[in-house]
Amino acid sequence: MTTKSKILYGGLQALGRELAKEEWRDAKYTILLDENTFQHCLPLLISQVEALQEAEFIEVPVGEECKSLEVAAQVWQTLMESEADRNAVVVNLGGGCVCDLGGYVAAGYKRGIRYINVPTTLLSMVDAAIGGKTAINFGGVKNSIGHFYPSALTVTDPAFLDTLPQEELLNGRMEMVKTAAVTDPELFQQLLTDYRLSITAIKEVARIKARVVKADPYDHSIRKILNFGHTFGHAIEVYSHLPHGIAVGIGMKAAMYLSMKKTGLSEEVYRVCSKWLNRQIELPKYNLKDIEQILSLMRQDKKNASGAIRCVLLQDLGAAMIDVEVSDNEIRDAMLRLGQ
Repeated sequence: MTTKSKILYGGLQALGRELAKEEWRDAKYTILLDENTFQHCLPLLISQVEALQEAEFIEVPVGEECKSLEVAAQVWQTLMESEADRNAVVVNLGGGCVCDLGGYVAAGYKRGIRYINVPTTLLSMVDAAIGGKTAINFGGVKNSIGHFYPSALTVTDPAFLDTLPQEELLNGRMEMVKTAAVTDPELFQQLLTDYRLSITAIKEVARIKARVVKADPYDHSIRKILNFGHTFGHAIEVYSHLPHGIAVGIGMKAAMYLSMKKTGLSEEVYRVCSKWLNRQIELPKYNLKDIEQILSLMRQDKKNASGAIRCVLLQDLGAAMIDVEVSDNEIRDAMLRLGQ
């Protein structure tokens, strides 16, 4: 696997210039999209990028439903029927689910073809489309099968944000706050106090993730800090059928509570973040029966080892600790306090 991946911040016009280069001359493009991006984003893409005006496209189900072996097999079948060869390029036009599926498909087809991520949600612009993690869901477990296989290009165009409802913007903001919490205390404070999302902040979060990924492309060490809130968040996402970013936001509160109890995070930081989260989202109140089912899902998390659940916790903003073992009772305590 190569870890080479280029991120373009100049929007779709920059993508058009890139695809006009010699290295893309023999490419045959297939655009992967869902019903939403077919309606709201495809017209903008093909109007701005001449190389894609004759591209074929494949429509997949909206959301996590597309991240399955069955859908991946359907995409592979379509590529084979269109006689796509090693010069084929999959263009993922969508949010994190489309990017995850498209990268997974590209990694497997003909033992690996190029793909381009064109993220259309805030969440995918700052997280899912960057870093080369591709995956599908299997056995009821999120992202349980996948590859480290980076995109050839990732293209960020803020124009797509105009197509999003406020809930979807909040979904992405949660991931931005998570990234800032583990890397940049100043940016963290800015995101908590600025009501409007600035393009500068979006680009900075994307650059932070790209730097972390470059330092640890296979997720062995420092890249794990980006999983802050995710051990709780992924399980909550599956159990409560919540959007990924919202679930991660809830997971952050639980992880910050454990950080205060186990790794020295100040009560003030916990209080400030909790107050902000309480204003943004409705925090769930789980009973013990709920928590046992969420615990069962957490035990399937990829970051666990030696039978122990492991979390990313904070000593302070910008100072994360990876692979911290937490007990079932500590998790129960944190989950019971979510609604407080």
